[in-house]
Parts: sequence; C-alpha cells; structure tokens
Amino acid sequence: MSRIRSAVTAVDRRSFLAVAGAVSLSAGIGAAVGTAGGSGSASAAPAHTAPGTAGPTTPAATPTPTPTGPSADRTTLHSLAAPRDRSAAFRRIGDGPGWRRVVREQFASAKSGREDRRTVLSSFVQLTDLHVTDVQHPVRTEYVRSESPGAWRPHEALSVAGAVSLIEQVNALGTGPATGAPLAFAMTTGDNTDNNSLCELDWYLTLMSGGLVTPNSGDPQAYEGVQNSGLRMYWHPEDSAPDSDKRLGYPRIDGLLEAALRPVRSPGLALPWYSTVGNHDSLASGAYADRTGFLAEFAVGTRKLYDLPDRDAAILLAQISQGDTADGGPLISLLRREKRRMRTITADPRRAPFTPLQYLTAHLDSAHTGAGPVGHGYTKANLASASLDYTFSMGENVTGVSLDTTDHGGHFTGSVGTGQLDWLERILKEHSGGYVVLFTHHNSWTMGNKRPDPARPGEARHNGDEVVALLRRHRSAVAWINGHSHRNVVLPHGSFWEISTASHIDFPQQARVIEIADNKDGTLSLFTTLIESAAPRETDFTDLSQSGLASLYRELALNAPGSRQDLAGLSDARNTELLLRR
Repeated sequence: MSRIRSAVTAVDRRSFLAVAGAVSLSAGIGAAVGTAGGSGSASAAPAHTAPGTAGPTTPAATPTPTPTGPSADRTTLHSLAAPRDRSAAFRRIGDGPGWRRVVREQFASAKSGREDRRTVLSSFVQLTDLHVTDVQHPVRTEYVRSESPGAWRPHEALSVAGAVSLIEQVNALGTGPATGAPLAFAMTTGDNTDNNSLCELDWYLTLMSGGLVTPNSGDPQAYEGVQNSGLRMYWHPEDSAPDSDKRLGYPRIDGLLEAALRPVRSPGLALPWYSTVGNHDSLASGAYADRTGFLAEFAVGTRKLYDLPDRDAAILLAQISQGDTADGGPLISLLRREKRRMRTITADPRRAPFTPLQYLTAHLDSAHTGAGPVGHGYTKANLASASLDYTFSMGENVTGVSLDTTDHGGHFTGSVGTGQLDWLERILKEHSGGYVVLFTHHNSWTMGNKRPDPARPGEARHNGDEVVALLRRHRSAVAWINGHSHRNVVLPHGSFWEISTASHIDFPQQARVIEIADNKDGTLSLFTTLIESAAPRETDFTDLSQSGLASLYRELALNAPGSRQDLAGLSDARNTELLLRR
C-alpha cells in the first residue's frame, strides 16, 4: 500500500466545461451532455455540408493503399491501440489494425502521378487538449460525479506521464508519413493546462521544452486528492474495498498514487514548437471569468470540497450545462456555504490562476525555450499589446496565424473580437499570393458565445460562421486547424478545410501530423495522419515506471465511465488526403 496519507476533501475546479445540447463540454464535466471530457470535450460536429452549397459535400470516400513513408509504421496507418475484448467489463488494450488513408475530392480531383510531381510546402504536428492536470487543485468540481460519471476521470493523475510519452512519439517520427519531408515544427492548439494554475503552466512548458516535472502540489509528501478520500464514488486504486469504478472492473494497483506524484523526466520536443491558448488556459475551470477574486483566493487556500448531496450536485451540474454562469456565481455561492463539508489540505501559492500576461511571460522565459523559437510564437510585441495573437512562417510562402478564441468574459465556448477579425483579414490580404493556415482552440461550431470582453466592453464579438465566411472570401486560406471538442472531425468549407483533432486526455488520445504539398497540377494536397503516444499498448498493472504509467493512462481512459466511444471520428476524419484547387 502507498505510504501517502488519506486525502482531505476539496472542491474540484477542473470539472467545469459543460455545454448545452450539441455544443461541447469542457474538461471536467463532459458527461453532462454525454461526453467525458476536457475543455470543450466531444461536442457534436455539423454534418459534412459546405456553407453556401446544396446538400452533402462528402461523396463516398476513395480509399487508397496505405503509404509506406519513413515514419508510417509509427502512426495509425500501421496499427493502433484497440480493445482486445470489447465485451469485457474492463477492456484491455492491444494492437489493432491501422486506418487506411482516405482521399477526399470535394474541391478537386486527385490526378494520377501527383505523388511524383509534388513539392512539400509545410510538414508539422498538431497537439491539442493535453490538459496537464493538477488533480489536487481546490477549485476542481469532482463532486458532481455523483450525478454525472464522466465529470471526473479516473486517469487524470497520470496526464504528465501521458504527455511525455506523446512527446517521445513525435520526436521519433522525424518525417511526414505521407511525403517523407522532415517535420518542421509542432503546434499546440490550446487547453495545454486544465485548471489555469501556475504550477500546471510550469509543468506544461517544462514538458514541451524538456526537464524534470514533479506533478504534485500542496504537501510534497502526500496525495490530497479524491482517490484516497474514502468516498466510494471515486476509484480508490490502493485498497480492495468496492467503489463505483471497481464495480466496473477497475483494478487495485498498490502504490499508484505515490507513483503518480513522482518526478517525470521529459526530453522536450526536438522540433521547434508554437503555442495557442485555450479556454482552460484562460478561465477558472475553463469557463468562469471570476472578477471577485474569490476563486483565485480559494485556489491557494487550505480547504477543498470532495462531496456534495446529490440534489445540490444536480443543481450545480444543470447550471454548468446551461452555460449561463460566466462569472462563476453559482460555484462561488456553493463554496461559501459548504465550509463545514470541506476538508483541510495544504495551501500552495503555485495553484494561483495565471493571467494572460503571465502566460506570455512564461513562454518568453529562456528557461522554457527548448528547441525554440524564443516565446514559441509570442514576442515582446504581444506583451506590449496584451494580445495572444501572432503570425509565423510555416515554410516558403505559407503563413501560420494563431488566434485566441477564448471569450474572456467567461464561458467554455468561444468567439473573436472585431479587432481580431479585422487583423485576420489584413493577414489574408497581405498573403494573397501565398497560403494561410489558421490555428485556434475552438472550432467553428463551438464559437457562439458573444459576451463582451471585459477589457474591450464596447467591442462586438463574432462567431464561427463569421470566421468561416471570412476565410471563404480569401483564396489564400487553405486550412483552419483546431481542437476543443476532443473528437476527430474534418469539414469542407467551400474553399478550405477545417481540421479538428481529438484530445490527449480522452481515449483515443491522439495527435495529428499535417503535410501540405503542391501537386504541380493546379491542386494542393493536405495530408492528415493520426499518431498515438509511444507508450506500450499492453498494460502491466505492476509496472509503475514512467512508461508503464503512460500505458495505464491510455487504458484507464478507454474505460472511463461516461466517456464517449466515438471520439476517433469517422474514417474520413482520420488519415486523409484533402484536395484543394489552387
């Protein structure tokens, strides 16, 4: 048994990104609308219909033989993690058959011989929704799990080990699996952290740049989260007493909590990498713009709420799911009145929320440069203008644009301000003779929140449809790449492709390689290839090494109660060749 002492109860703040109806859920309350996931977890995407066209635009996909490029055997083209017995209560993972590449020709026909003519314009990796998580954070809301099983994930304590294993896989690729061109950079598209806390920001930047991460806060010698609290709605891995997850087949694993808090060594990305911000990186629980300061003070304090009467949990869950609590009022009221139910924990100033200025400053810190560039896209100009938007070169004649879609007025869905939309249009015009790729956290169907930005109260906000319309007006726009919904989706929008990639907190825990090539026949090809972490697929419950924890992270995610099983997306949203006429 672990020597770590029993936890004292607390309030979870990570579990807050519920979304109503077809919109997405944020990273802790996913199951409120049928998902398990992190910020903007698994929302329903619109059908494959391009705006301004009649009827479906996805004809029967044309499968092609699996490419055998230099790195193909390290991707889901070759094989993937899959349940060995889908009927088992607790499904064990093994090797599954790979996914073939699907050619999509909505905008242009695939001409023979293009593989011999093409020139690669850009080759890179997209990581999204890592949700590096401090599982002991006081503002997390695990206690609503009594009403929604997916509101707390049993594997979250292993997010750091899982992220390291993904970084190891990216480093091992070296080249694009479709073209063989060297990978030029990596881009994270937001929700890099989970609770908007300083310690998570430090862990994330150290993971990406290289170094030692100790994923523990509060008492340096003790775990103070929910998994040894004695409350049986959580998985208690280190005892044999029944709980809600053991009844579903979750195992007993002695020493797991102690292992989860051990230092983890990250090699850092060997590629230059860039960073885009998400709602969990900007708002309390990914949803709340608390201007009273209460949640910030509570985050660094000595009290945490672990459980709640079912009726109160149901009320809070409904308030979150409705998305009308942008200022955090209901949560603050709950924490003020439930002091007697709280337990004492160790205070930690590193749990304080970080501001956009602190986010920028941390990226510009030379300690986090790693493979570069300095600032990872952000510059001193961003500090001066208090902006999280920037451009960068992706290759000859290809410009990347990173745009902050978080609504700083609060909410887990997104939008952009008029100033941002005007700036994006100027970039598109300036590069009319080349190609532009937009990177954001939110996708087009989760940008419907038009609450004013407190810093710009008179400025209008704009939704995803307006961004799509702008991109369609400029032939330089070839792709919009994002995350947030924790599901693989690829949509045609008349003249460009929207590519949304699954998270690395919910199974199947994937990232995506994207290669852009000029076929020298009036068309471009955008190749998308999904990758998994380097962790062994077969899990050994007695292996609590760094790689063993990464394997366990994946298998526990597969079995997480309340999790969606369709996050891999449709076959034409996985490994693809997306044609564009140019």
